[in-house]
Amino acid sequence: MRRPVAPAAAALLALALGAAACGSAPDGPELRVSGAYIPQPALGDMAAGYFTVTNSGDQDARLTSVTSDLAGEVTLHSTTGNAMRRVDAFTVPAGGRLTLGLGGNHLMLEKLTHKPVAGEEVSVELHFDDAEAIDVRVPVKPAGYRPGD
Repeated sequence: MRRPVAPAAAALLALALGAAACGSAPDGPELRVSGAYIPQPALGDMAAGYFTVTNSGDQDARLTSVTSDLAGEVTLHSTTGNAMRRVDAFTVPAGGRLTLGLGGNHLMLEKLTHKPVAGEEVSVELHFDDAEAIDVRVPVKPAGYRPGD
């Protein structure tokens, strides 16, 4: 014998099946970090950091700050021509990427706790205003290192 389904339960079931049929993806940024490295600095008080953040989500994300156990302060910088300037944030576009690399956007790690050497790994945490923070273990590469070497 078949039991009748309560109207409220039937409505909920129809709503759930309809949402599943739409194949809706999660909203917001979906971030992944790759290619991170810090070149071994010539001086012991500051270093640069580089990486790529890929956003496969459907919403932009803004990288607003970075912290590290290596540095008392980490700042975001852009470079245009020969001019480097500090910025408050970088946007990681939906379906796109943000690349921090030599001669362009980059991190400046200042007030270092020690001079990092090639082979060391540095802990860095990326903070976003519309996505969860990302912890990254960043390798220190020899001075003069270029990705693809």
